Amino acid sequence: MIARPHPLLAMPVLALVGLLQGCAVGPDFHTPAAPATPSVAAAPLPARTAEADGPAGGAQRFALGQGVVSQWWKAFGSSELDALVDAALAASPDLQAAEAALRNAQETALAQRGAFWPSVDASYSPTRQKTSAALSSPLADGDITRYTLHTAQLSIGYAPDVFGGTRRAVEAQDAQVDVQRWQREAVGTTLVTNVVNTAIQEAALRAQIDATQQLVDLATRLLEGARRQHAAGQIGGADIAAQESALAQVQATLPPLQKQLAAQRSRLAVLTGRLPGDPLPAQFALSALHLPAELPVSLPSQLVQQRPDIRAAEAQLHAAAAQVGVATAARLPNLTLTATLGSSALGVSQLLRSGGFWSVGGTLLQPVFHGGALLHQQRAAQAAYEQAEAQYRSTVLTAFQNTADTLQAIVSDADTLRATAAAEAAARRSLTAVQRQREAGAAAQSDLILAQQTLQQAALATAQARAARLADSVALYQALGGWWQVADSSGH
Repeated sequence: MIARPHPLLAMPVLALVGLLQGCAVGPDFHTPAAPATPSVAAAPLPARTAEADGPAGGAQRFALGQGVVSQWWKAFGSSELDALVDAALAASPDLQAAEAALRNAQETALAQRGAFWPSVDASYSPTRQKTSAALSSPLADGDITRYTLHTAQLSIGYAPDVFGGTRRAVEAQDAQVDVQRWQREAVGTTLVTNVVNTAIQEAALRAQIDATQQLVDLATRLLEGARRQHAAGQIGGADIAAQESALAQVQATLPPLQKQLAAQRSRLAVLTGRLPGDPLPAQFALSALHLPAELPVSLPSQLVQQRPDIRAAEAQLHAAAAQVGVATAARLPNLTLTATLGSSALGVSQLLRSGGFWSVGGTLLQPVFHGGALLHQQRAAQAAYEQAEAQYRSTVLTAFQNTADTLQAIVSDADTLRATAAAEAAARRSLTAVQRQREAGAAAQSDLILAQQTLQQAALATAQARAARLADSVALYQALGGWWQVADSSGH
């Protein structure tokens, strides 16, 4: 039988190891407290925004203390938009890369946990040998100078985590998993907001193109009327030239708008995993996108939990804190326990019957002199922790600024839309009045052209203001965290 060490020999060592493993050097991480402010808004918000006629003109109510729900884009009431977002989430290579990075971090964290367990390796080594005849026993029979030696061995190694260096390393890697998880959330949020914003910009450009085309048609009809008046001798050639110039100026604004529209369509295709030339399933118009009637205004404590950039910065701070413990433990004694158990025989069948061998040992290693490397590595880890702490504070400040600016933009842009819609309505009435005066000979051709230009500017400004209100709502969802999928309390 194979001899084994007496179990009582290992008990004092195991008791000492268990006692020492109760501590872990380095700082214990605690989640930073949310900023001590009652609201994420820089100024008191009205109960409702201003209201205007037409698409995206409705008043919006602020829901104080409400968090962002998943799939917030459904609040815009467009099934075509919902389908486009689903296609982007399914086909985006950026999101797929972020998910692969998360899986990489998760597997690395699981691999790091292997350091908690003993390492066990089995080996089998057959060797053919020849011994000199002068060294062989003269009493031995046969050819004993040639033989095959079979050796089977089990090697066990274990490094007890006496000062918690391994635990801190695992803690740091787990924090890196959280970093990748929240970076994936950020990629998903950015992807969704880009799709929704691009659809809104497409709708805005179509509205501007429609308004411009209407003005082109109007200028064309006015030019035809002016030519009839010129043929009747009622106006001169200068008036004809002025109206032709006005028509050409309006027509010149169409190609840039059409160019921008084509670019937005290409961007939508790429965001949904298509090539720019591939057809898209839907076109978007402002009238088909509904303005969310209720907007969430999260509390500060909710904001720091919802923003993926804040959560990623927090996880990075956690990893940096754990690395301080890793660097600290590297300067302390390290205990390694080893054991071997095996057998050697001239035949494989004899391995279990022959006398075996074993050994048990331990090594206590105390770093003495490494040229100052371990000390400076610990100081570097501490500096990295302070850097991560400052970056976390900066991320929080930026998040609160983005949210406050977006809330103010929602209020201001609602007032802007009401003003531009009123200006467009007034410009249309003014153009109609000038047309009648011109037909009656009471207004000059320059007055008519000026009225056309005023209407064009007002119509474009109104279309842009309607799109801005929709984009403001998207910006608020993004500023508050913009979760694109349901996450549990642990962030998984």
